[in-house]
Amino acid sequence: MPIVVTPFFRKLLFKFDARTSRGAMREHHAHYIRIHHTDNPQVQGWGECSPLPGLSLDYRPDFYQVLQELCREYNSLELKRGQEEEGEYFWLKLQDFPSILFAWETAWVDFLRGGNKVLYKSSFTRGESGIKMNGLVWMGEAAFMREQIEKKLEQGFTCLKLKIGGLDFVQEIKILREIRKVAGADQLELRLDANGAFTVQEAEEKLRELALFDIHSIEQPIRQGQLEAMQLLCGVSPIPIALDEELIGVQGTEQKWKLLDFIRPAYVILKPTLTGGLSSSRSWIQVAESLGIAWWLTSALESNIGLNAIAQFAAEFHNPLPQGLGTGQLYHNNLASPLQVRGEELWYNPEQSWELPT
Repeated sequence: MPIVVTPFFRKLLFKFDARTSRGAMREHHAHYIRIHHTDNPQVQGWGECSPLPGLSLDYRPDFYQVLQELCREYNSLELKRGQEEEGEYFWLKLQDFPSILFAWETAWVDFLRGGNKVLYKSSFTRGESGIKMNGLVWMGEAAFMREQIEKKLEQGFTCLKLKIGGLDFVQEIKILREIRKVAGADQLELRLDANGAFTVQEAEEKLRELALFDIHSIEQPIRQGQLEAMQLLCGVSPIPIALDEELIGVQGTEQKWKLLDFIRPAYVILKPTLTGGLSSSRSWIQVAESLGIAWWLTSALESNIGLNAIAQFAAEFHNPLPQGLGTGQLYHNNLASPLQVRGEELWYNPEQSWELPT
């Protein structure tokens, strides 16, 4: 009897309007695939493919219909008869769907390792250690941002990531000044994420103003695709620059190496949903490290299924930098899971059961 791939859908509801420089979101459409063998349906592998509007290469209004069709196509392949070339063709076809590739890869790893949502065994999945995270502060009115910052500091976060570029720049400078009055650079690391909000003409001047507040790094200060401008900016910026959106759509080790070798950023931020899964992220890590470029992993608004895969993958590397894994707390109706936030760390409680899509 065959292996069957089944698609699922869940509308996730934000606890607040999640704003970036690209606009505000009130809900996020999460998609999943489940893999099981009809001889043993209790063993199930799960993966999440939740592309982001305006950012993911494979985002489209009919995404769920596309996912359903891809699942039907795979289920119709007669791989049990030795037609491996069809399976290879299907895998190559998924290269055009980075988020589905992430779900496909993680679902298969989960399925082949017993279907218990432990993709990579480690002290993290045994509940013996946590993963240090940055606390994420979303754009919004100044009072809303201050409230988030106060809560994160009360929780014990020593690294905060602030999304900027959606407010008046003077207001954002004021908020940074207030933060530094409360906690200096020796107490609190500040990361900024501009989501490409600055123009090429204004970027250098704004970075110099922001640098007065001892900023650890800034993600994607200008829009992706402006390679020469980004290269020059990395050379003169007083704040170390991290590439994020710039990595989207870059495939193959050679192309990854050419991009990073040309721009030479201080950091790269890896989001498996946007960059084509864990294998692709591993390739980015190898290329970055060969060039002396540091990195960290970040979730991209996934529910706990996708976040779980990224966190377990991150735990394999023992990267001392805080990872961006705090987005699981954004939703009213996230799937219950063993993932728990304790202070500034993400932990996995093996005794806690999973809630799965229906």
